[in-house]
Amino acid sequence: MFNIAKYREIQKNIEKLGKKTKIIAVSKNHPAEAIKKAIEDGVRIFGENRVQEAKKKFSEINNKNLEIHLTGPLQTNKVSEALKIFNVFHTLDRKKLAIEFNKNHEKLAGKKFFIQINTGKESTKSGVYPESADEFVNFCKGDLGLNIVGLMCIPPINESAHDHFQLLKDIATRNNVHELSIGMSSDYQDAINLGASYIRIGTAFFGKR
Repeated sequence: MFNIAKYREIQKNIEKLGKKTKIIAVSKNHPAEAIKKAIEDGVRIFGENRVQEAKKKFSEINNKNLEIHLTGPLQTNKVSEALKIFNVFHTLDRKKLAIEFNKNHEKLAGKKFFIQINTGKESTKSGVYPESADEFVNFCKGDLGLNIVGLMCIPPINESAHDHFQLLKDIATRNNVHELSIGMSSDYQDAINLGASYIRIGTAFFGKR
């Protein structure tokens, strides 16, 4: 249901390395019962990919002490609803979406945003290309005043994750944003070593669906 032993193992690894990385338990496609079990084990940060699925599950759970992260793509027509559910957004990837968030400025208090960078320039993935990252960060922070805390990426499956994480870190540093949302079940070790703020882990905790 929820692999608390794996969760504790990663926690200890983070502590051993002297890092401050936080773990997002990505519960997409898994039932509310699995999330409840994780909560009983002390987990408080969860990731979901779809607005309606998250709304259904977490309204049932109704625990105000949780931090809910949107780790999947977001349609502009779902922004208003998403702002009622999620605390942190990891996939801000285009101007149209940024503008839509800004239109809902009365709901933005306390919300945090990561800009998704398509470091591998893959046509199958969302995200701003690296050469457009500086302009987009400035647009979101400077023009719209969104609370951009960091950057996120998903490396190409057959390339070195470390190289893509390093590229993302370089972009973040020069744009004065300091948090990195990097690392999943297959490459979280590289992410922790590089000082990830968040790692997004699903399969290793919840199993496959």
